[in-house]
Amino acid sequence: MNQADFDTLHDAFVAVADAHPDNTFLVVPKREGRDYDPDGREITYGEARAAIDALIALYRDAGYGMGHRVALLLENRPEHFLHLLAFSALGISLVSINPEYTHDEMLYQMEHSDADLAVVRAKRIADVEAVGKDRDVPLPVVDGDVLPDKLPRAPRPPKNEAPGRGTELALFYTSGTTGRPKGCVVTNHYFLVTGAGYLDALRSGDVTFEDGQERLYNPLPLYHVNACVISFGGMLQSANAQIQPDRFHPSTWWSELAQTGATIFHYLGVVPPMLLNQPESPDEKSHGIKWGLGAGIEPSLHAKFEERFGLPLYEGWGMTETGRVFAASGEPRHIDTRAFGRPNKWMTGKIVDENDEEVPRGTPGELVVWTPGDDPRDGFFSGYLKNEAATEESWKNGVFHTGDTVIQRDDDMFIFVDRSKNIIRRSGENIAAAEIEACLAADSRVANIAVLAVPDELREEEVMACIVAREGVAADEDLADALMDLSLEKLSYFKAPGWWLFVERLPTTGTQKVQKQQIFPQGTDPRAQPGVIDRRDRKKRPKR
Repeated sequence: MNQADFDTLHDAFVAVADAHPDNTFLVVPKREGRDYDPDGREITYGEARAAIDALIALYRDAGYGMGHRVALLLENRPEHFLHLLAFSALGISLVSINPEYTHDEMLYQMEHSDADLAVVRAKRIADVEAVGKDRDVPLPVVDGDVLPDKLPRAPRPPKNEAPGRGTELALFYTSGTTGRPKGCVVTNHYFLVTGAGYLDALRSGDVTFEDGQERLYNPLPLYHVNACVISFGGMLQSANAQIQPDRFHPSTWWSELAQTGATIFHYLGVVPPMLLNQPESPDEKSHGIKWGLGAGIEPSLHAKFEERFGLPLYEGWGMTETGRVFAASGEPRHIDTRAFGRPNKWMTGKIVDENDEEVPRGTPGELVVWTPGDDPRDGFFSGYLKNEAATEESWKNGVFHTGDTVIQRDDDMFIFVDRSKNIIRRSGENIAAAEIEACLAADSRVANIAVLAVPDELREEEVMACIVAREGVAADEDLADALMDLSLEKLSYFKAPGWWLFVERLPTTGTQKVQKQQIFPQGTDPRAQPGVIDRRDRKKRPKR
């Protein structure tokens, strides 16, 4: 399949469905007790096409089309993909809602995105209806588990034009360094080239990958691009199947891979250590997995994982803004480092200093990337919604600035060193320190605050809050618990600080900007400082 032959993602899907109607398209593993498909489910391309056609008619009859945005909170149900493809056919844009969002976070997203309709799981209708009532413009909400025969009427007529490659297809919210998440606008073109680039990044290495024969198990959430765009686009364009569990379950990982017939899987850095911590079982050897692709495995665990489980893990790199990925899919993979791939025909890059001047090989600097050819932005995100200044800043000097500190070797291999200091990476979630600081600084008991990343042996990084209490306020465990309550009320549970430290002052510049790198002496572990309060046990996913 040549992605350039199609105007929309839906067009590409139809071509595959016509050619391979009986191929498996989407798979839900069996899982006893889950509130949907406990016995598992498989959907062929032909069956999916019929369901998508019905969704197209449902939305069209209600007046939805070009220029509308529809929010989905369907968790990891396969229907998420069916709605997405129907949207592609009509020119609707998908706004993915993170199921962990609190009321305030969801309200910001629904206001900022100007969503026209929300389709949500039945158990979340009351939550989203409450958001809709607080929005300036009311938001109609419908049951996504059992769709009604008719949808609420669209608030305005659709634009009188056909969707194409440049039509907005989705809006993904990604944490930035300056506060609230930014909405990344992406198009049909982005989806198509991301899927094609993903396949090429794999095939240019040493992996075994066959059209129409692979079943990819991806436990990552559908409100992120990894599962919703990167692997999904690759599986669709190769007539393969995506297996979508509700989330990562370490105790049943290998049994689910075996029962679904998975041949490859995706992972994040938190997955390998949790699997290595599981007791040995026959399940870990009774599957058909050929290899895994992911990002963030600790180098000291890489060889240990491959030796125990008998399969290679290929490291990669990508961002919401880039779509496409680098992948260390060929030998030598340098698994004793954080190597993640080389430039390819879909995306290239270099390492620069603070003046955007390229640094010598082996020297750390910021990774900047772009598309080879006449248009460096081709196939990347279209921009940050309602934030042209941030968009242009990210593309300063004609290259996209990733914020990641990277080294490039003489053999062109990129080696990850560190990420932007204001972004915390916890279990695959990018968390903006500024967003947490803004939440806690609003409390009258807080005089000053700095939120930063500290190491975590299981989740890569954890959130730490260093706080100066206002005069007369007792800086003790009771205050830490009160501020923890506030964090859990206003923010998703994973954003709440797991570590708390009250200090008399924070180091600042002459303009009163906190100098986070000077809070703790060089080479010390912030978690080991006197007076640190550990509240990681309170960071639990709420039951919905």
